[in-house]
Amino acid sequence: MKKVHYLLLCTLFTLVSCSDFLDLEPRNKILPNQLFATSEGIQAHLANLYGRLPIEDFNYSPNRGFNIGMGNEVNNGGFMAAHYCDEAIHPEYNDWGEERFDYWEEGYKLIRDVNSLLEIVPTLTIISENEKKKLNAEAYFLRAYTYFALARRYGGVPLIEKPQEYEGNIESLKVPRSTEKATWDFILADCDRAVAAFEGIDDQTLIENNPRRGDKWATLALKSRAALFAASVAKFSHQPYVSFSGPAVEQHLAGIEAIYADEFYSQCIDASEKIMESGKFGLYKPTPADPTEAATNYQKLFEHPSQCLDGVREPIFIKSYVANTSLAHNYDVWFSPRQTNLNLFPGRMNPTLEFIDSFEDYTDDGQGKVKPIQTRTDGNENDYNGFGLSTDYLTFPKDNPFKAFEGRDARLNAMVLFPGQNWGSTKIIIQGGLVKSDGSGYYYRTQASEKGQDGLTYYTYGAENGTLYSGFDPTLGHYTRSGFLFKKFMQIENPVEQEWSRSTQDWIDYRYGEILLNYAEAIIEKSEPTSAEIEKGKKALNEVRKRAAHKDEIALTQSNVRKERFVELAFENKRRWDLVRWRTFHKEFQTRTRKGLVPFIDLRKNPPCYIFVRVNPLGLEAKTFEYSWYYKDIPGIESNGLVQNP
Repeated sequence: MKKVHYLLLCTLFTLVSCSDFLDLEPRNKILPNQLFATSEGIQAHLANLYGRLPIEDFNYSPNRGFNIGMGNEVNNGGFMAAHYCDEAIHPEYNDWGEERFDYWEEGYKLIRDVNSLLEIVPTLTIISENEKKKLNAEAYFLRAYTYFALARRYGGVPLIEKPQEYEGNIESLKVPRSTEKATWDFILADCDRAVAAFEGIDDQTLIENNPRRGDKWATLALKSRAALFAASVAKFSHQPYVSFSGPAVEQHLAGIEAIYADEFYSQCIDASEKIMESGKFGLYKPTPADPTEAATNYQKLFEHPSQCLDGVREPIFIKSYVANTSLAHNYDVWFSPRQTNLNLFPGRMNPTLEFIDSFEDYTDDGQGKVKPIQTRTDGNENDYNGFGLSTDYLTFPKDNPFKAFEGRDARLNAMVLFPGQNWGSTKIIIQGGLVKSDGSGYYYRTQASEKGQDGLTYYTYGAENGTLYSGFDPTLGHYTRSGFLFKKFMQIENPVEQEWSRSTQDWIDYRYGEILLNYAEAIIEKSEPTSAEIEKGKKALNEVRKRAAHKDEIALTQSNVRKERFVELAFENKRRWDLVRWRTFHKEFQTRTRKGLVPFIDLRKNPPCYIFVRVNPLGLEAKTFEYSWYYKDIPGIESNGLVQNP
């Protein structure tokens, strides 16, 4: 009988007839007895599986999927997950829709290959029993990781534990969806299987301290994240949060009963505690002397992760890249300022004003309250109607507009490039308006020149030539339209060549800072946390803040945890999923226009000074997140017979 390790759910069955497909002999594949005949072949196969893992990294494109990269395709536009929430806007496009973020066929192909590995490992004779245990452990980690990517998109999915065999009955290959709870239970059970297998290895030479491979700690980090997601679904998928209906809901394929929330929160707490108590992980440079040092430390963690792996380390699981290959990435091409990248497509990540406003200063009262950036003497920071000649704006020095943002949480300065700051040796000019010296009017996003009372000539965009400034010019999409640029992860100290496929800084997929925040959230969201648990959660929350040079402590509350996740984990492709699992996305985005802040050079003063104007960025459409987007549509239901999501 011919065996075909393939899942009918994949859409290939809709492209060829069943009989034609099942009669094909594989002529371009390495057969298992060849692939697994040597230890090198086994490692090559394992590397292939890791290379296909659905990591939302530098090469994850919401437009195109995993492990494809943003590449040098102009029509890809430099879109990242941050553009699809409240972290950032794109300077050129308004493309924003929940029809993206798909992952189905490639996920089941990967699961098929992992299951085949699990099946063949016991038969291998060229490796030791301990090596078999390690292969099994990594396979369970990879499978759990892949099902996690599916579950948070689709809810309950078909669970395939073994390679399928075609024995003449196509219907036997159709696997129905499991309930959403059963799906999350399966993911967490795979994590437990992996941990047990890793712990069963008694050959210490095989237990590498390698953050680029799945190990016990990466698996526990995955369990921490997955259990927290499942708990959130159970807690927040019901009234008064949000309500779904339809067959998938009635059959519990989409949604989890609220009574299971504490069970999942407890699993998150347990997995997180194991990492926290291991002594192997900690925050990178957790006690900075001042905010300047804190900003430098935080920036280095992401700019040079490979330099932060000695001793007690923050990164738990990372992904590496190779220059001049398809394994490199292009963050430094898409997101560097226009002034430093004149040939390609810079400036595509513009942090929103709402994101900037979310950062505390160092004079707060210890309760986590946040004051927005101050722009006016009357304190009205809710006016987004643009510049007004009669408005009394706060003024900032012409040579240092950054003073408007001084004193904020150090992480802000580590992630965001502000007007007047340097990128290496280049002073970045971000300006979008000019107030005439006689007070008769102004120019906004229209290039014009005007003499100031000091006799010098000034321009709307801060300079005469488009290569000399980085903001607001509407041509080409190279210039920020929010008023801010992006520098987290970016190679500023040692800039890469401005060509495609040159960037190789590591992506940190799991890190200790997230584990602390997962732990704190799980404790405060449990229905009845003990006072001892609350104290531990508060300590974890404030450890993260103190690494940013805060000296006070804030209480463990839902709002404080959520704010801290927003600022600590920004641009790590977690914010959008937080809004999904909390079921707050539809509330955050109801015909919402994300905001910007425009620096104007005010020539009514001598010497001229900067003022800042809150705006709805020109050309930026209001966005709405629909209820139905919390669950993705399952593809191919006409052939696979699966129940569609609500």
